[in-house]
Amino acid sequence: MTTRRPTIADVARHAGVSKGAVSFALNGRAGVSEETRRRILDTAADLGWSPNHRARALSTSRAFALGMVVARDPELVGADPFFPTFIAGVEKVLAERDQALVLQVVTSPAAEVAGYRRLAREGRVDGVFLMDLRRSDARIALLGEIGLPAVTLNRPDVPTPFPAVLLDDRPGIAAAVRHLAGLGHTSIAHVSGPEPFLHAIARRQAFADAMAEAGLPPGRIVAGDFTAAGGRTATHRLLAGPDRPTAIVYANDVMALSAIAVAAELGIRIPEDVSITGFDDTDLAGYVHPALTTVRADARSWGEVAATMLLALIEGQDLADTALPPAELVLRDSTSAP
Repeated sequence: MTTRRPTIADVARHAGVSKGAVSFALNGRAGVSEETRRRILDTAADLGWSPNHRARALSTSRAFALGMVVARDPELVGADPFFPTFIAGVEKVLAERDQALVLQVVTSPAAEVAGYRRLAREGRVDGVFLMDLRRSDARIALLGEIGLPAVTLNRPDVPTPFPAVLLDDRPGIAAAVRHLAGLGHTSIAHVSGPEPFLHAIARRQAFADAMAEAGLPPGRIVAGDFTAAGGRTATHRLLAGPDRPTAIVYANDVMALSAIAVAAELGIRIPEDVSITGFDDTDLAGYVHPALTTVRADARSWGEVAATMLLALIEGQDLADTALPPAELVLRDSTSAP
């Protein structure tokens, strides 16, 4: 014989409160005292109550899930520490709200558009995170057309109805250049991210501006792709040629860490022969040899704030942009005087 699953009415009867009070307590909303909330939660735990997501979704026309469509090679997503760290921040918030994250990785622009349309058409998510913003990003208009609420990671360069979580990359890159210039470096290069991404463009422009402000000649800029393989190729171009720079500023840690292997193969010492800096301050950055001087951008907090904002937006709140503390330089052992 199948055991009937306990309902909110059961919890209310055993706790001696109304069903409305149970709903407030179980959803973490104001309206009940802390003592009553605790009694309700204890009663629910004793009864073995758990939310019926299917019934809840049918009654409210909600999916109780947020979506993320990532247009990158699946192997690259796994290799870039930013994504799991950001997702960990998102999941922390969703776990507390008993909601889910729907992640889809696609490899082409057409598949990306189809992915967003499918999520909206099938009602699988209530809103999405929009990351890796690009020049003239067409996804802003697409999400408006299909009616999917969104929170963007930084501001797009086109008009947008969506709130953004802002993290300014530029102070971190500028601090890296100032640090290297202060050590006496005058030949500083930059390995950038891929051209379409606005954050790659912002970091590249911050590098150029900081070089000019330091009174240094424009440094060489070699395009990378945020991957270890791309960083390796770009580093080899810079270090194997006759006009080798004495310092390199990388647009992310993955590319900077690959430079350590390239330098070793070429017999070049870090930091004695060439100084390097990264960006992201991934967990590995502090454990390689030499430990990587890098720029700290708190991806976990970015995920937490973005998830909190998106849930609030879905519930009908009017939101302004939220600015996180700007990226900052973390000094370690991969930089020294030339």
